[in-house]
Amino acid sequence: MNKILTGVVKSDKMINTAVVVVKHTKTHPKYKKIIKVHKSFLAHNDKKAKVGDTVQIEETRPMGHNKHFKIINIVKA
Repeated sequence: MNKILTGVVKSDKMINTAVVVVKHTKTHPKYKKIIKVHKSFLAHNDKKAKVGDTVQIEETRPMGHNKHFKIINIVKA
C-alpha cells in the first residue's frame, strides 16, 4: 500500500513539479506537549495544481533525485 498524504502547494515554479507542505501534530515524548510539525515534498504535478491548492500526494517510484511523490487529486482549489 502506497503512502497517501494531504498538503498545500507551496510552489509550482518548476516544470511538472510542485513543492507540497504536509502539516501534522505530534506529542513530545517527555513533556507531553503537542507540537506542530511540517515537511516539504517534491511531487510530480501533472494535474496542474497552483499555489495554495490543497492536494493529495501518493508515494511512487523515484522520478528524480528528490521527487518520490505524485499529485493524485486536487481537494480544494
